[in-house]
Amino acid sequence: MALQYASIIIDISHENVDRVFQYRIPGNLLPEIRIGTRVCVPFGSGNRQRTGYVVGITDQADYEESKIKEITGVEPDSVTADSRLVELAWWMKERYGCTMNQALKTVLPVKRRVKARNQEVVRSLVDEKAASRPPVPLNPGQAAVVEMFRSDYDRGLRMPCLIYGVTGSGKTEVYMAMIDHVLAEGRQAIVLIPEIALTYQTVMRFYQRFGSRICVMHSRLSAGEKYDQFERARRGETDIMIGARSALFTPFDNLGLIILDEEHEGAYKSEGTPRYHARETAEKLARIHDAQLVLGSATPSLEAYSRAQAGLYRLYCLKERAGNASLARTEVVDLRQEMRQGNKSVFSLRLQDLVRDRLARGEQTMLFMNRRGYANFVSCRSCGEAVKCPHCDVSMTLHNKSRLVCHYCGYTIPLPKTCPACGSAYLAGFGTGTQKIEELARDMFPEARILRMDLDTTSRKGGHEAILSAFAKGEADILIGTQMIVKGHDFPRVTLVGILAADTSLYAPDYRCGERTFQLLVQAAGRAGRSERPGIAVIQTYMPEHYCIQTAARQDYGEFYRQEMGFRKLMAYPPDCHMLEILMTGKDEGLLTHMMDQVYESVNRNFRGAVQLIGPVPAAVYKVNDIYRKILYMKQRNYDILIRIQTYIQDRWDETEACRKLTIQYDFS
Repeated sequence: MALQYASIIIDISHENVDRVFQYRIPGNLLPEIRIGTRVCVPFGSGNRQRTGYVVGITDQADYEESKIKEITGVEPDSVTADSRLVELAWWMKERYGCTMNQALKTVLPVKRRVKARNQEVVRSLVDEKAASRPPVPLNPGQAAVVEMFRSDYDRGLRMPCLIYGVTGSGKTEVYMAMIDHVLAEGRQAIVLIPEIALTYQTVMRFYQRFGSRICVMHSRLSAGEKYDQFERARRGETDIMIGARSALFTPFDNLGLIILDEEHEGAYKSEGTPRYHARETAEKLARIHDAQLVLGSATPSLEAYSRAQAGLYRLYCLKERAGNASLARTEVVDLRQEMRQGNKSVFSLRLQDLVRDRLARGEQTMLFMNRRGYANFVSCRSCGEAVKCPHCDVSMTLHNKSRLVCHYCGYTIPLPKTCPACGSAYLAGFGTGTQKIEELARDMFPEARILRMDLDTTSRKGGHEAILSAFAKGEADILIGTQMIVKGHDFPRVTLVGILAADTSLYAPDYRCGERTFQLLVQAAGRAGRSERPGIAVIQTYMPEHYCIQTAARQDYGEFYRQEMGFRKLMAYPPDCHMLEILMTGKDEGLLTHMMDQVYESVNRNFRGAVQLIGPVPAAVYKVNDIYRKILYMKQRNYDILIRIQTYIQDRWDETEACRKLTIQYDFS
């Protein structure tokens, strides 16, 4: 038998070894070795045992046979990667500027066989005894979208499509009809949902339609539970995977459909290396499998909508709400006028009247404040200093009137009795969080039953489901919370949504702040009036004239897109151009500053005129957990030029001593 050789990526996330190493496959291991297998190999001059991933197999030696080492064995209890996931990892390495090992670890969210305590994982989110639900009849708009999808799918047309449907337009029913069609062809489907919206209510709708053929993947599952879910998919025991971002890497053998619900959500962008976006990665994975990609949102990202406008995505529109529901009427309240009228409450006079009216009629209200905690910060009235985290460049947040918490590193201390800066006893909390809103609401509406939903109240396993289930059953009149309460939930008795501080996100140091504000306001308003009872949304703001507020109040995505793209083109921001963000971090502030300046000078010298450089500047939060952070931005309409610059920087970075004391991360947009 001819000798066989394996190309292996060593399990070391360092650029110096970011290449394939060839090893000989011993005869006794030939039946076990295939692309994606995790193996043990001798590595380096000392032949230290390392693990690695097989990414290629050949019968041709790359160099002299005597110098080629032999694979020691297959890593016990490891999970073999599908060859198509290995192909996806190669693409992620090139697209997002990471090592192949980092990309492989990303596409293998479950790497070892782990026994789960609970073998029936779906029971953690749904009731097995729940009655099945027949398909809901589609309205003409929904039926037209499904028919166009089926026609294109059957003809083998695989252009990605974007479903722009107003809140409550029944996108989920459309998704399920699409899944039905793909399953009938003997293929499988992945449904991605932002983690924040992956709740009992969402999963139950799919479970009632498709039964135990679904799998669920979310962050609250144990390693063993995740392994079981992926193994069910690998063995063909399931046809549909529903989950957050990592569910994209489900090892289906015949994937036919990928759905990204709420595609605009920031949760689809990875915070770790590689900084991949699920939308782009799903598009590549769909091409590998010859599968269809479907994106859906009531507030599409500018990236997705601009691609639809350019003819790169097929655009489907759902302009009416399903059933007999109509879009909520939206009112904008100018908080400056409230102050002139002597109302210093966080609740405008109009909102107070509407809440009382809903209480009298037995209807429900949602109050949205995108800040948790009791107060934004604690400041000294004598010297003006805010109490800051000693490890991060941020003020600490007051919780329960007794403790200060850093929301970046988790550092916490009891509320000081005196100012740490000047010793004054005059410390006070400023700003308002969800805890304080709850307290004020209980004082103003003593007859109301109130629930609060934020990171503090949902930190325990099952916390989300418990609160949402209680509210759905009518056990509370008012639900107060952060943005997690306005993500995809459907409560028929909610007829009023109050958005208490609409401007907060407009002040963020991010060119996307207008887009995110518009999306958040429209999504929040969309929770009201989703059944036959009409709904009202109240937007409280100090900037009622801002185009994001005005277009959100009218739920006019087209006009918002026109104005926001005008701004992006004027300032050369994505999606009008591409941008590379280089984040460098380290404990030595002086070395960090020196090396960031060196990167700037080197790029400016070698790519003069080819790229626009901005910075280097301190990150929005300069210090986190005693680590300093600086950013250099680069803009260029040609993505390939940014890739070349990133490769140029990385090649030289590996040769510096500073690379051992500093870290560097690349983010493309």
